[in-house]
Amino acid sequence: MDIIEVLRDLIFYLGLMTPECFESLVVDLNFSNLPCLKLAISKALGLAIVVGSSLVKLPQVLKIAGSGSADGISFIGVLLELVAITFSGVYSFSNNFPFSSYGESVFLAFQTTIIGLLVLTFSQGKLKAILFGALYAGAVWTLMNPVITPPPVLWYGQAANIPMILLGKLIQIMTNFRNGHTGQLSAVTCFLLSLGAIARIFTSVQETGDNIVILTYVCSSVVNTIIALQVILYWNRTAEATTLKKTQ
Repeated sequence: MDIIEVLRDLIFYLGLMTPECFESLVVDLNFSNLPCLKLAISKALGLAIVVGSSLVKLPQVLKIAGSGSADGISFIGVLLELVAITFSGVYSFSNNFPFSSYGESVFLAFQTTIIGLLVLTFSQGKLKAILFGALYAGAVWTLMNPVITPPPVLWYGQAANIPMILLGKLIQIMTNFRNGHTGQLSAVTCFLLSLGAIARIFTSVQETGDNIVILTYVCSSVVNTIIALQVILYWNRTAEATTLKKTQ
């Protein structure tokens, strides 16, 4: 079997290149074709982000569930992040952007919802957690229905993501600063969210050209990086706080 044909089928199936770019980059090895090269890198990076996002918050979920505590995690911060992720995903879907440019929103929304449910369960009880889950499911259905939620509303929702992301993450940043440690925040999740947001700036420029989406990821990368740096800065204090809590 011709390896080029196999590669062609795989690349076309994943939507990583157009036929013209495949001929230029793979067949002719013309790496001076910058538009095709940037698009291929963007598509591959976007696909990697989508795949990685399916597990990016799993360490955080396991850490909360395993400890039976949501200590140091702000529910308001989680809620604002969930709203921002949801608006971003629905907005991109309604604009028919390539799935590789926003697919992580689906997985992140699911995982963030689980985190929200766990935080409420351990802090305010299961009843409020169930109510939160039901309300969120209803909100998603409403946003996905173009009859109820017209496209202009989604644009304003996407624009509102910027202050929501900043506020939600700043609340978490201030919580960490006030506590002097990062509590049950997962270091792996924090680092991956920071790197993913930075990479999304490039893919959004290449695949959507939507300024409001690009600005959203710029702001997200800044605050996520600050939290990642806090994890490093407070590493020893967090370990001490966790050990002290277990002995109490």
